[in-house]
Amino acid sequence: MRKTLTLLIVLVFALASSGWLFSQQNAEDEKFQKTLEKYLDALWEFYPTAGTMAGYHKYDNELEDFSKRSLEKRHDELDNLNQEFVAKVDMVKLSPEIHIDHEIIVEALDMELIRHEAVVPWGYNPLFYNDIIGNCISSVLTSTAGTPEERAKNAAARLKELPKLLKQAQENLQTPPQIYTETAIRQFEAILDFYQNALPQLIAQAPESERGKLQENLTKALPELQNYGSFLQNELLSKSTGEFRLGAAHNRILRLLLQNDIPIQELISRANADIENIRREMTLICTPYYKIMDPRFDIVNPPAGLSPDQLMNEIVFHVTARFKSDHLTREGFFQGMQDMMAGIRTYIQENQLIDIPDKPVTIVLAPHRGYTWTRFLRPNVYEPSDEYTIEVGLLTPDIDDATALALLEEYNNDLLPFFVMRQIFPGQFVPFYFADQNTDSLVRKLYPNQPLIKGWPILVEEMMVLSGYGNYDLRMRFAQLKLRMKAAIDFILELNIHQAAMSKEVAMAYMMRKGFFSEAEANYNWDRISLLPGDATYAYVGLQELLDMQKAYQEKMGDSFSQKEFLSKVLSYGNLPLRRIKRLITE
Repeated sequence: MRKTLTLLIVLVFALASSGWLFSQQNAEDEKFQKTLEKYLDALWEFYPTAGTMAGYHKYDNELEDFSKRSLEKRHDELDNLNQEFVAKVDMVKLSPEIHIDHEIIVEALDMELIRHEAVVPWGYNPLFYNDIIGNCISSVLTSTAGTPEERAKNAAARLKELPKLLKQAQENLQTPPQIYTETAIRQFEAILDFYQNALPQLIAQAPESERGKLQENLTKALPELQNYGSFLQNELLSKSTGEFRLGAAHNRILRLLLQNDIPIQELISRANADIENIRREMTLICTPYYKIMDPRFDIVNPPAGLSPDQLMNEIVFHVTARFKSDHLTREGFFQGMQDMMAGIRTYIQENQLIDIPDKPVTIVLAPHRGYTWTRFLRPNVYEPSDEYTIEVGLLTPDIDDATALALLEEYNNDLLPFFVMRQIFPGQFVPFYFADQNTDSLVRKLYPNQPLIKGWPILVEEMMVLSGYGNYDLRMRFAQLKLRMKAAIDFILELNIHQAAMSKEVAMAYMMRKGFFSEAEANYNWDRISLLPGDATYAYVGLQELLDMQKAYQEKMGDSFSQKEFLSKVLSYGNLPLRRIKRLITE
């Protein structure tokens, strides 16, 4: 009886304690949620255009304000929010799920503080303003939120404020990097074309009661937009002597963006080893082709003085020069990508390689060249839907014929299927779709796991080749290896360009000689790494973390291991940081 009574007392105490703990967690979770709402509302108030694009419509009638007063207010606000999240929210008392959101938000705040203290885009990046100018009106008028009258009024209000923003841009921009200004000038032609030609058509579709105000504000804004375009070309370009390399800030940014568990130095060692190993395998593939393609010398007895690297380059360049003519036409390129995507989907389904959504992904041609070959457009975070779109900027109308031909030769019929696999389908679409489906957390949808999104398709790409995609064609294997090596090269370049001041000439030579890039592709890659710090590291870091996870999971599962199950399980965690997925997957 005494023993039974003792057990009952222990049980009652345990239940009471768990109830107390739950109430403590619940109270702390509520505190976090209130602080989160405050943080997000302040974020969208400062970046109302981004808020509209995310589906947060409270500030649809406002435009960004980058006056000195507004910037100082925002910086103070960030400091206060940081204190509230770090000092006032007790992490120990948070529930596990909210604890993860808290971690992500604290890192997002750190990133915002770096933007204010080290990056300062409103003072040194005209592309920052281009993004706002190009989207602030279209995002409201093409939205489905509110009534047509409300949308038109909000757009008119933003148009009215646009001249003020343009004036602030001219006052704030001091000595941006030359590459930023040159890219902004190219982009601004399309932005001005939108206001001169596309926007009047949208105004014509607006409710009649609001058209007058919209047209009146557009008429006032157009001369200011033209003046701003002239400012970029005639004033800012000559002052564009700033440094685009981030230096010490780059390390801080990568720490927040990558969420990596593997130390950077180890990643560097892996990348360099991968580059050399892949080069050797590519050379082995090319060797039999070289022997029958009008060889310049006997491979068994090559000319004296050629280093192993020079011999590899000679063999690979000689062979690929004869491969590159097998490509689509510029006119047939878009349809060719669509056909490849359909074929890849069918192959995956027939061979049951991975789980894929029933939902389609739409691909469209980008109107002008951007920072990356593809731009992934998800449903608005606050307005969930199943509409996923990928803009492809590989052959935009503004690219001249000579560059277009060079890119068509680079992305020939051997390589283009792997470009589609990695960038389009399953590409970013499948991991984004399942990550979104597998989380209810607004925070995790706002801050997706980019290394996972961009590393996951490389594993699938390798899986498809080993399963027989392309009927084990060696030319296709060569192309796939080239793309795989590019991920490692991009990672190395990112670090060397932003942290070690590698020059464009050295970077171009490295890409073209070590990675077998064409000059057009190397030029584009230089621009991307310069303009989008961090982006070039995602794929390689994500792949390496996933390979480590897969190895650990395989050891855990033994003979019952299934790569299909592993790939699905990784995505089942939603947009968790990589380091957390790595721990969870082996528990």
